[in-house]
Amino acid sequence: MHVFDLPEAVIKRARSLGAPGETWLTKLPEVVNELAGTWGFTVGNVLAGGSEALVVETRREGEPAILKVGLSGSADLATEARVYRAAAGRGYATLLAHSATRDALLLERLGQPLAQRGVDAVAELERLCETLNAAWQTPPDALRGMLMTGAEKSRWLIDFIDSTWREQGEPCPRAPIDRAIAYAELREAAHSASEHVLVHGDAHALNALTVPDDPDRFRFVDPDALIAERACDLAVPMRENNRELLEGDTAKDALARCGRLARLGGSSEDAVWQWGFVERVSTGLVHFVIDMADEGLPYLHVAERLCDVKP
Repeated sequence: MHVFDLPEAVIKRARSLGAPGETWLTKLPEVVNELAGTWGFTVGNVLAGGSEALVVETRREGEPAILKVGLSGSADLATEARVYRAAAGRGYATLLAHSATRDALLLERLGQPLAQRGVDAVAELERLCETLNAAWQTPPDALRGMLMTGAEKSRWLIDFIDSTWREQGEPCPRAPIDRAIAYAELREAAHSASEHVLVHGDAHALNALTVPDDPDRFRFVDPDALIAERACDLAVPMRENNRELLEGDTAKDALARCGRLARLGGSSEDAVWQWGFVERVSTGLVHFVIDMADEGLPYLHVAERLCDVKP
């Protein structure tokens, strides 16, 4: 039976769920042992990154693969499996196996994340948007009605941002909270099914991994899939680079980033800016929920500076 040295973020996320999370932590070695027998793999090292699953290197029939076991009550690997199947390797990792009962996936082993490739910020955005353009597709009929829409996500974010800000002791001024809610309402009102694609939902540079036999190409992992406008995906890279934004000319640099993402991703600057602001505030608050406030504060500080800025 394997004993796993889980990343701190996974442990904190599990414990934040109470008894179900503690049970998941306790039973994890047994679950992996069962899957190893069923799928015929040997277990390697645990990989860092993310907070809602065990991710571990494996080998099956001599080939490298990745096992992912979802955190009960938090992850939804059944949805991920549907997205991987629909993508069939286009912009996403290839799915090798899926267990609905164990909420587990076995995926092809990809290479280094884009975030660790040492490219500059502009090149990183270009590669990320190239991968998004490859991954975006008309939502398959099999996924319609099963995935959250952009309008539904907007409504969920409005409730989450307002309630979490209060529950976490008002960790920033009210102004960025009100601005995020207003922007989410605008994106909800702009909902248009004709502009929808299957979006990844968490398209940052740690989720874009190198294709082993083609180092200039990348594929996504860990989709939080929904059916929405492209700007919903572009919001995730828009929320990044908080340290650089705080150290530089915050408004000028953020506007430049927004314009570049809009051009590369085929979206309007207003949509990217609004989704990006909402994503920045909500991500900052999520870090407070999982007891990582020090990492969440920069998101909120940048949002505070950008409250009255528009493209």
